[in-house]
Amino acid sequence: MHVVVTGAAGALGRTAVAVLAKAGHDVTGIDIADGFDDVDGLGRALGGVDLGALDPIRAALEKATAAAGPVGALVNIAGGFVWETVADGDPASWQQMFDINVLATLNASRAALGHFTPASASIVNVGAAAALKAGAGMGAYTAAKSGVMRLTEALAEELKPRGIRVNAILPSIIDTPANRKDMPDADYSEWVTASELAEVIAFLISGKASGVTGALIPVTGRV
Repeated sequence: MHVVVTGAAGALGRTAVAVLAKAGHDVTGIDIADGFDDVDGLGRALGGVDLGALDPIRAALEKATAAAGPVGALVNIAGGFVWETVADGDPASWQQMFDINVLATLNASRAALGHFTPASASIVNVGAAAALKAGAGMGAYTAAKSGVMRLTEALAEELKPRGIRVNAILPSIIDTPANRKDMPDADYSEWVTASELAEVIAFLISGKASGVTGALIPVTGRV
């Protein structure tokens, strides 16, 4: 299956690409960053793609499908995080979180609609378990991830007649080098690993999950 992964240059993206390639999929990675051809298992790397605009991702998908054929699955990993309180934070952070989480997922999904394998494709988005109940300093981030979750549900309903499934995983804190650096005193053994998340993604795009659409699936480790 031809699988497209956005945010392929990041920690979760790299792991997802490797897991999906190991499962036998032909993976196209898309990212705003350049120079990530070293990602293990990557079939092709399309860098410099700004997912905040629709035209760049449309052009990237044209290249991807010309090289590898119709898309069997789109995995929307591209996103971002900010921690700041409502009182002391920058209102611009809310727009930034919307752009890099909701708008990026929306644009990639819309651009992919004309390239999916007929009647058997799927989309997997990345929401956040924290968006189920926001905590202090998490307003902008969880508002954006809530948007991703509502987008997932709406798109799942809209695409049912086409046989395209849409689901989302909801991670807790992901065990990445960046998160360990930011939280040096945390118990990393409680966090969910990128590999655990990638395996759930691999399941959701597989035929074993053919009856699953519109689901928001917590994958939280031991948090």
